[in-house]
Amino acid sequence: MAFIPLFGFSQNTSKVSSKIDTTSIRIGEQIQYIITVETDSINIVHFPEGQTFSPLETVEALLTDTIKESNRVKLQRIYALTQFDSGSYTIPPQRIAINEQPFFTDSFQIKVADVVVDTTKQKMYDIKPLIQVDRSYAKLWWIIFWVVLALLIIGGLVYWFFLRKKPLTEEEKEALLPPYDRALLELKRLENSRYLIQDEYKKYYSELTDIVRSYLEEDVQVTALESTTDQLITKLEMLKDSGELQLEDETIKQFQQILRTADLVKFARSKPSTSVAEQDRKLVEEIVVKTHDALPEPTEEELLLNEEYLEELAKKKQRRRIYWAAAIFAGLLILGTTFSLIFFGAKQVRDTVFGYPTKDLLEGEWVFSSYGYPPVELETPDVLVRNEAELPEEAQELVKELQTFRYGSYVGLFGVSTSSVTYKEQTEPNFEAAIAGTLSTFEALGLKNIITKQEEFTTKSGVQGLKTYGTGNYKNPLNNESKKAKYNILSFGGKGFMQQVIITWEDGDEYAEQIVDRILGSLEVKTQA
Repeated sequence: MAFIPLFGFSQNTSKVSSKIDTTSIRIGEQIQYIITVETDSINIVHFPEGQTFSPLETVEALLTDTIKESNRVKLQRIYALTQFDSGSYTIPPQRIAINEQPFFTDSFQIKVADVVVDTTKQKMYDIKPLIQVDRSYAKLWWIIFWVVLALLIIGGLVYWFFLRKKPLTEEEKEALLPPYDRALLELKRLENSRYLIQDEYKKYYSELTDIVRSYLEEDVQVTALESTTDQLITKLEMLKDSGELQLEDETIKQFQQILRTADLVKFARSKPSTSVAEQDRKLVEEIVVKTHDALPEPTEEELLLNEEYLEELAKKKQRRRIYWAAAIFAGLLILGTTFSLIFFGAKQVRDTVFGYPTKDLLEGEWVFSSYGYPPVELETPDVLVRNEAELPEEAQELVKELQTFRYGSYVGLFGVSTSSVTYKEQTEPNFEAAIAGTLSTFEALGLKNIITKQEEFTTKSGVQGLKTYGTGNYKNPLNNESKKAKYNILSFGGKGFMQQVIITWEDGDEYAEQIVDRILGSLEVKTQA
């Protein structure tokens, strides 16, 4: 394919030339536009960037090819251009800056031809209608999964520490023994102790008398722990005389002698021999055995009452565990809620628990797409749906095609729409008329007291447009409450076309503000018609 040189000139020893590989293409094909600069090696050269070849679209700019010759340098950059609509187009002059001195190329004509389709071989089909896509519930399932996992962990901890039947310790097992068996076990332990070897008679006798007194109090039902020696002996003699305790007089006398010896050891610092101390322990063991044997057998009613008492005791213990578990769970819930309220704020917690429309939009699955022609590219919380708009008769004479896409309503919690207009004539768009029409639509929908401001807006690729923004008041149709709304109208365009993006939301909605910032940060327009 032969390249067609267009022109060349020099200024201040610098030379700029350009050429294209063809002057006619079919829709979608590409033109190679080559700019060559010959200049001094110390000069700074700036080539065209972005969509400067409109109405043709820049597909890509290839890397600069550099050739050095002595103190001269030859720079070359290739641009791939295309167009998706048939017709005759003029590529405007391109500005090349060498040390801030401008050099311009000439404009030249490009013809774009339709692609001929043989309908006898290629069948034609109607445009497929829009289909409803089911909303993704992936995030919801993850939330449910984490909530269930947290509940299982909390439930497992509560069960493990409070509800499960824990293995009993040796002390707990011993405490559950009957008084008689427990007394014999404690006496056996006292026998194996080192009190007598270490000359600790006071501790020995104190433990000895405590064992027998505790047994009498539990099994014989006599107040022994708080009684003096004489009082305890008197109570035992009264039980014997009444026939409730079949003990011999000799056994009671032996017991009285042991108690008095213990009182002398504890209070008078008496020190009996080791053999006497060991004999006293054996006598106490015999007294416990004889006392146990002297007690009448419990009746069936007493056994039943005792069983009911034990069952009730077990139920109380289980209820106590449940109460503790419930109290801890409630405490954790209150603590977590309080921490969340302090750290995140009441509104954030409320909206997270009960949900809020714009919060759900912000945290949902966003969609990046291109809408209309010339295309408007942006990221939104949901797909914008094509909206068929009817043009007034006077507008139909000027407009070749209008494509609009929308999500939500202009008056409500949140709404966003895009529109792309191509005109029949290659005229400059009238932004002011289009903005006035949009504001009239706002008023027709009930927006009052509209305040309007304007400033320049630049997309991330450097395309400049006009941003019209402000506030207004409207009434909520559900409760007739007055609300304040905010809006953004972003206008772009060139000869023969115009693009608009309109965003509306409720004032004070922090989630909507974040949505707007994200949309504006993703906004991109293709400035070709």
